[in-house]
Amino acid sequence: MTGILARNSSAELALADGLFADEDGAVRCKWCAATPGYRHYHDNEWGFPVTDDRRLFEKLCLEGFQAGLSWITILNKRENFRAAFANFEAERIVRFGQDDVERLMADAGIVRHRGKIESVINNAQRVIELRKEFGSLATYAWKFEPEPESRPESVTLDLLRTATTSPQSIAMSKDLKKRGWSFVGPTTVYAFMQAMGLVNDHIEGCEARTRAAEARIALYR
Repeated sequence: MTGILARNSSAELALADGLFADEDGAVRCKWCAATPGYRHYHDNEWGFPVTDDRRLFEKLCLEGFQAGLSWITILNKRENFRAAFANFEAERIVRFGQDDVERLMADAGIVRHRGKIESVINNAQRVIELRKEFGSLATYAWKFEPEPESRPESVTLDLLRTATTSPQSIAMSKDLKKRGWSFVGPTTVYAFMQAMGLVNDHIEGCEARTRAAEARIALYR
């Protein structure tokens, strides 16, 4: 069952499970219904392919901070995180010392978790090492993109309920940990893959799904 299934006499939309229609009539994945900012993130970022190293590193760091929390909590604090962590420019973060850790622990605008803060500083050094080996973080990350035939043609609510990891996210997590990264478990890495467009997990019928797919085609071109 996909997309808009019927329109009743009240002009209300009967939608597939996992979808909702906002006041503007756009059909979206239901998980973004909470706030306009969440919907904007869903419509313009989540699932669209990213090859910019700074954005990829930022997302890996923020997914680490999300562990045990909701993404909307992190998204609402994203600008604070950017200000606190030098816009996630790895070359600047590697110069952070213990004074910076204490400064960040006192910053109420971010998630004050010492292990996660220290993880960002550690991972900044690791991403620089990856760039030396692969040329860019993007080159490294996208080599874990699933083969198209390994992905279902239609993403359903059942898939989104059960798929919190994948063979590729498990492999990438294992490799990152081997290279000294922290807070990069398979679930964290899969969420990173979803958000950065390595997979397109917008539910079938969501209007962003087609646009994300078109962006992937344009990327390959």
